[in-house]
Amino acid sequence: MATTTTEATTAPAPPAGISARARWAVMGAILLTLFLGALDQTVVGTALPRIVTDLNGNGLYSWVVTAYLLSSTVTVPVYGKFSDVFGRKPMLLIGVGIFLAGSWLSGFSQNMAELIAFRTIQGLGAGAIFPIALAVIGDLFSPRERGRYQGLFGAVFGLSFIVGPFVGGWLTDNASWRWVFYVNLPIGIAALAVIATVLPYSRGRRASVLDLDFVGIALFSLGVVPLLIGLTNKGQTDSRGILYDWTDPRVGGLMLVGLVILAVFAVVEARTKEPIVPLDLFRNRDYAASQVAVFLFAAGMFTAVIFLPRYYQAVKGDTATQSGYEVWPLLVGLIGGSIGSGLLISRIGRYKWIIVASTLPLIAGAYLMTHLTASTDTWTLWGWMFLLGLGVGPSLAGFTVAIQNAVPLDRLGVATSNLTFFRQIGGSVGLAVADTVFASTFTNGSPALSRRAACRRP
Repeated sequence: MATTTTEATTAPAPPAGISARARWAVMGAILLTLFLGALDQTVVGTALPRIVTDLNGNGLYSWVVTAYLLSSTVTVPVYGKFSDVFGRKPMLLIGVGIFLAGSWLSGFSQNMAELIAFRTIQGLGAGAIFPIALAVIGDLFSPRERGRYQGLFGAVFGLSFIVGPFVGGWLTDNASWRWVFYVNLPIGIAALAVIATVLPYSRGRRASVLDLDFVGIALFSLGVVPLLIGLTNKGQTDSRGILYDWTDPRVGGLMLVGLVILAVFAVVEARTKEPIVPLDLFRNRDYAASQVAVFLFAAGMFTAVIFLPRYYQAVKGDTATQSGYEVWPLLVGLIGGSIGSGLLISRIGRYKWIIVASTLPLIAGAYLMTHLTASTDTWTLWGWMFLLGLGVGPSLAGFTVAIQNAVPLDRLGVATSNLTFFRQIGGSVGLAVADTVFASTFTNGSPALSRRAACRRP
């Protein structure tokens, strides 16, 4: 039978045992860690053209991003589950450590094959950052306080998109593209030091290693990898410069294989003692609805962040760097909406109506964006973007609080990791669908622009 959960004031409270000063120190380290993961996704994109030139690897261009995406997405539920079993602290330290090792190795890459391999290692560590960091916030703070601190996640996310292109461009032009990887090291080492010394160790549920769902991990990986590769290929073009069709084996075929394997995975999970994705959690209506909503919100958010710069490049003639900065109103709205909604959730102890209310500026902004033309003036577009960001921002804090309040503390890691996974998959699906609509619109409306619109995803 489906169940519902109470709101922020009545969810299970976190354990005591850490001082307020220590919590703030850990919170600072967690925000640094989140910034580390979010920043990497923006600085590398800016440096990619120079990397490809130096390493002579234009044919492998997209795999620098795809390899990281695959390894980081596949490991998200695994880290979430293991953090519930073995404790947040060791799994977060391991994840950040692997991420830093991958960053260091990526900076030393001598060819594209090495860079792709090292980016895969980097992604294996990055899979721990978002789910465990957000779970730690749920561990440290009471249900009523969680909104205030989860709201900072949106601020970190938005800030990384604002400063990332600048940092990546400046390092590439004034030092070397290798420094877009090395820059992770001082930030990550500082965060590791604080986490290692201040964050209390919790053993978790003490499940036997033999009970862990290794078959499920294998099936999940085998299903997600072709699914994501198929979605990524949807944004690529063939030798004629035309986007791959959904029926192409490299798109639809791979996605079908992935979905079939994931269906088998679901059957296995229903019979496993320690599943990495506990299906019984979806019997809770609030939990299930939040995961679906996160998927949809992410599809819209990632589409806006990626395709608005494309609009500036294809229609306004901006450079890649200029177009990245033109979306600042969207990110300001996102940051304000995330922090503001988080503070409001903590103040009144309720989150459902705040999430519902946030859909109003989201729908308004999205509707106005459908009227975007080549003649739309800058101030008008900035206003539309701000509305859209203001609607997306509350989802970053609100749904995290909703999901964490829907589960007991000993399942906080796996629940939060599922949220991160659905956000990443939602973004990938949204981009794949938007690629089709974007190319079709420009093909029908302007042949001259269609050739430029069919460029590869940044």
